[in-house]
Amino acid sequence: MTEKEIRITAFMKRKLERLKTLPENQCRAELAELRHGIGHAPGELPAIWGAFLSDLPEEFYRNDGNASPGEWAVYTALTMFALHQQGHDFRSEWMNEDGMKFGASVRKLAKDEDELKRIRARFNKIATSSDLPELNHHLRGVINLLSGNGIKLDYADLAVDLYNYSYAEGRTKVRLKWGQDFCRQIKNDEN
Repeated sequence: MTEKEIRITAFMKRKLERLKTLPENQCRAELAELRHGIGHAPGELPAIWGAFLSDLPEEFYRNDGNASPGEWAVYTALTMFALHQQGHDFRSEWMNEDGMKFGASVRKLAKDEDELKRIRARFNKIATSSDLPELNHHLRGVINLLSGNGIKLDYADLAVDLYNYSYAEGRTKVRLKWGQDFCRQIKNDEN
């Protein structure tokens, strides 16, 4: 991992751990606020600035009024986690799980060959998105499916992937990683 990837991972883990340790009513309220951010760009909703900007390492901030790749990545990961956690118990069904890579989690959605074709089509739309706003749009539907099926995801790892996806040279790497994890899960399911 690069130094920036390590910092994003640590930041996301701190944010998620903080949410997990809040009293349930406060956690629910903060997650509800974050869900309002889905479909919006970072910064559009002042009520959630603190949720993704406070304590963000300085190197990920921009000063020109546009969201940086780091801001987009953590914003998207946190808002998607809030969506994923909705309807699940905070103590027994925390939907963030270290090591549950995006590709492998998505693959778990397909229980048969017909579902695999549909899931692969959705997965490909995410992987071929031209930028983070488009990816965010497609990601929402898959996160809803993961949530409905009780499949967890590593949101710190997703944030790193989203950060790398922000850069043209990183997209190919992220796409390959997602594809590898997706196909590796197929192999694991067959054994």
